[in-house]
Amino acid sequence: MARTQTQLAQVDPIWAQILEEAEQAVKDEPLLGGLIHQSVLHHPSLERALSYRNSLKLASGEMSEQILREICDEAYASDPTIGRSARADIAAVYDRDPACHRYLQPVLFFKGFQAIQAYRIGHWLWTAGRRDLAYFIQMRVSEVFGIDIHPAAKIGKGIMIDHAHSIVIGETAVVGDNVSMLHSVTLGGTGKEEQDRHPKIGDGVLIGAGAKVLGNIHIGNCSRIAAGSVVLSEVPACKTVAGVPAKIVGEAGCAQPSMSMDQILRSGA
Repeated sequence: MARTQTQLAQVDPIWAQILEEAEQAVKDEPLLGGLIHQSVLHHPSLERALSYRNSLKLASGEMSEQILREICDEAYASDPTIGRSARADIAAVYDRDPACHRYLQPVLFFKGFQAIQAYRIGHWLWTAGRRDLAYFIQMRVSEVFGIDIHPAAKIGKGIMIDHAHSIVIGETAVVGDNVSMLHSVTLGGTGKEEQDRHPKIGDGVLIGAGAKVLGNIHIGNCSRIAAGSVVLSEVPACKTVAGVPAKIVGEAGCAQPSMSMDQILRSGA
């Protein structure tokens, strides 16, 4: 028996809110009715909706939408944490991006959110040993969204990538929970070394636009990296760094920089 809206809101409030917003969006803009029905309202769960969106976006003459959708459905069924992470990502975008006014928006329109969800499928394939398929997902994410995330990278939940253009996250990078980053961020290496060579980003970190974090270095929890900085050494927790090369310029200024999204450098901050 189908759940009532009240029951659904109790067990899956994110999905229930998306359905409510989707129904209202169709009323407000009937020309988007086909898109919204196909992408959201025709599906019994957020996972199935994301499978549809992922496969639609990533399909090409080299890989059909149907095959990609089967891969996505398998991933969501095999690993429930992928769906839970997607819900945390939606909430993160809604809470932190001032341009986001509905939970529906990331699912339909925001390439940062969509790219992260596709990466999560690629990472599942990578950890399952299906590495050529994982590389295919990486390639298509780069081609479609302009974001290059290696499928071996480890990325937590509650991730918000604003604007998202030209994001690069390397193979051995680790990104903690509740991290926010803006466009043109690079989490890269410093040369041709082949082992553990990429940054480890702690929980609650805010990374400003154009920042480059290079090498196997740790960025402490709840720290801030100013826009345009080049970070080549460790950053302690709850500090703000800025410059080329980046240096500590003060405290983070608040308990959760990634939540406040405050990127202003103040005297003594």
